[in-house]
Amino acid sequence: MRVLVVSGIWPPDSGGPASHAPALAAFLQGRGHDVEVVTTASAEPEPTGYPVRWADRSSPLRHARATALVRSAAARAEIVYATSMIRRAALGASLARRPLVVKLVSDEAFERARRSGRFDGTLDEFQSAGEARFRALRATRDAALRRARHVFCPSAYLRRLALGWGLDPERVSVLPNPAPEVPHLPRREELRAELGLDGRLLAFAGRLGPQKSLDVALEAVAAVPGVTLAIAGDGPDRADLERHAQELGLGERARFLGGLPRDRVLRLFRAADAALLSSSWENFPHTVVEALAVGTPVVSTAVGGVPEVVADGKNGLLVPPGDPAALAAALARLLDDDALRERLGRAAAPSVAGLGEEATFARIEEELLRAAAA
Repeated sequence: MRVLVVSGIWPPDSGGPASHAPALAAFLQGRGHDVEVVTTASAEPEPTGYPVRWADRSSPLRHARATALVRSAAARAEIVYATSMIRRAALGASLARRPLVVKLVSDEAFERARRSGRFDGTLDEFQSAGEARFRALRATRDAALRRARHVFCPSAYLRRLALGWGLDPERVSVLPNPAPEVPHLPRREELRAELGLDGRLLAFAGRLGPQKSLDVALEAVAAVPGVTLAIAGDGPDRADLERHAQELGLGERARFLGGLPRDRVLRLFRAADAALLSSSWENFPHTVVEALAVGTPVVSTAVGGVPEVVADGKNGLLVPPGDPAALAAALARLLDDDALRERLGRAAAPSVAGLGEEATFARIEEELLRAAAA
């Protein structure tokens, strides 16, 4: 089978699609399939064992360029698999007359409205927002997704949302994000020494954008003495977040590490007392599964599909979104109670033991083969 994988981000970018797309591409290639990738990037991606075509993000014509690349590559493929850039993938696949399978990681219409500054409500509120521009965004989103032979949703929450867009329930299924294959990792103390970090430590990894609400995390950390937050990732909010950390007087207690490859993110999570997620909206975050897989409990906002993997009081703690005081209280509770922290940590890895990469990717492969043969 000849497969085109479409992803809006790619290593060294941070974020779920930048982890999922290359891992799936490597799996499919290992199963004997021909793989090609289309993505966007700020610089030419590192060479891989398969072609990676890219559109320059700095170009004002990047959307048209990405669509053209999808169309050209789709013509060489039997099936198109998109894990972001859904509208461009749908248009390119349609022009090339190739079937499309989608992994839905977010509501791209909502995120575009948020990035433009024209909408500041919640994901659920966006679904019924009445302005013409929002109705147009939702219409293009729905048209692209209806083009797909199958849509995978990592959470039941996102599937419920997608069915509200008029998608056929028979073509929409839940497939949780996989837990990574965890390599042998040194003891937590050794990893902290390797990373130059000590004391009470929290870790975050992901794209530094509005969704993650890291201003809330920084305010919570400022209210808990003696704790450091290590932040792996980059994105449009980084400069503002660094300024906010300075204004809060965090100094070295907020460590911005920049983008890290996945293996180093796993080491960071293993070094931490807890992974921290302060998001305003989420689907089923890769980084939550990664943290749990290495035995680190998660303190997170109870948004989207997060409660489907983080069970409050069992493998982590959950708090309402947008509430720095509640987040700070949860952090203090975890960090001050050794028995609680150890109990949650012991339960972390077993809680995601059933989410192996091979089974997840084999399910995607099965659907790709079915769609290509239809």
